[in-house]
This record gives sequence, C-alpha cells and structure tokens, in this order.
Amino acid sequence: MALLEIKNLHAEVAGGGRKILKGVDLTIDTGEIHAIMGKNGSGKSTLCQVLAGREVYEVTEGSVMFNGKDLLELAPEERAREGMFLGFQYPVEIPGVSTSYFLRAAVNEVRKHHGQPELSGVDFYKMVQEKMDLLEMEKSFMNRAINEGFSGGEKKRNEVFQMAVMNPLLGLLDETDSGLDIDALRTVSNGVNKIHQSDKNKAILLVTHYQRLLNYIVPDRVHVMIEGRIVKSGGKELAIQLEEKGYDWVEEEVAAKA
Repeated sequence: MALLEIKNLHAEVAGGGRKILKGVDLTIDTGEIHAIMGKNGSGKSTLCQVLAGREVYEVTEGSVMFNGKDLLELAPEERAREGMFLGFQYPVEIPGVSTSYFLRAAVNEVRKHHGQPELSGVDFYKMVQEKMDLLEMEKSFMNRAINEGFSGGEKKRNEVFQMAVMNPLLGLLDETDSGLDIDALRTVSNGVNKIHQSDKNKAILLVTHYQRLLNYIVPDRVHVMIEGRIVKSGGKELAIQLEEKGYDWVEEEVAAKA
C-alpha cells in the first residue's frame, strides 16, 4: 500500500526564486526504507523540507498524497500530526526547554488530533522508558534542554529518540550520518533499525551522500537525484556502484537518453 505518492513535484524558493525540484516522482509503500543519494545541490534536502511544509519553499506543480490525504493542503503542524517526522541535518538547540516537556506536549498534540485522550504523566514516562530501553538511551537525556551542549552524535541520537517517541508513519531523515564518526554512526543506525523492526507498518526515507550509512540501514530502494529529479532507482547494489564510481556515470547515462 502506498504511504507516500509524489507525482511530478516542482518547487522553488518562495517568491519566484531559484527552481530546485523539477519533476520528482516517488512512491514509498508502508514498511519500506528508501534512500535518496546525490551530489550537493541536487535537491535531496529540499525534497524533505518541502514534504515537511517548510514555508521558504513554494510548490509550483505536482501532487503529494500521504496516507490517503493531499499533503500539500496541510499546514506543517498538521503534517506532523498526521504522522510525518523530519530529522534535521543540523538539529537546533532550544535552551530552557527540556526534552521531557517538549516530547510530552508533542505526543499529546498528536493524540488530540486523532481524538485520543492525552497521556497522563505516569503513562507518558512509562512509554518513554520503553523507548529509551529500546534505544539504550541514558535517562539523563529527558532532563536536558533540547540539544543544548550536545555533541553531534548526541544530537542525531536524540533525533532518533524523538522519532521513536512520536511514532510517525513516515520518518524523513535528512543526512543523519552527517558529521558522525564511525561509532556514532553505528549507534544512530542501530536506533533507526530498532524502530523500524519494532513496527513494520511505518516507512523511512533516508537522504545521504554516502553508501556507508546504507551498510547499517539496508534500504529496499535506492534513488539517485540529479538537478531536482530522481533519474535512477535500484536496490542496495546501486549505492555500492555510486560509492565505487561516483555520480558522473549516472549523469552520462541520463544525457545519453535525452
């Protein structure tokens, strides 16, 4: 069943700025992990931000259906409540706001949106404890201000933890491997895998430059984005080819077909 269906999506910087997405087509089914790879400036991160509803971008053409609803008709906060989660390439610090307060408020907003009662403090902490045990998180994370004073690895791990708690239908992970050393990459990847294995009804879209992330999080499909379009798709072996040969051969292949 298609969870996300993107057809001929075009987007530019709001106000008639530079065109970035130039006809993206992508379908992600429930339970799948997809990866988008490409050079800097190819539109990978922009696609995630457009899907999340960041207002700096304007959709000029195309359609996006998410879990049976017209995503482009929903405000950013409604997209989140409907089950879309964006993990940032550079997670922001929010001084003075504890992770505990932030997550409880976010979880209860989603529950209210779906007509469910808010979680009591006891029930919330019981649920959070289960997620922390699953991801082998230190209990101190809950009492720290969001990402304040965190290392790069801690920020990315905290993003994965937030995704586990929010329990979205679709996790958009924008260059989760950026800036991570090998140990932090393994830890963060293990967290993503545990979340996915615990509920195969969800889906994940990974954005990355490098095949190394896909050694740990094995995708069902790999897509190559060039100049705002997905130009080639395949299995994990495509990521291995890109690691060995770079992106030039894909560009040459596309040019030959033009």
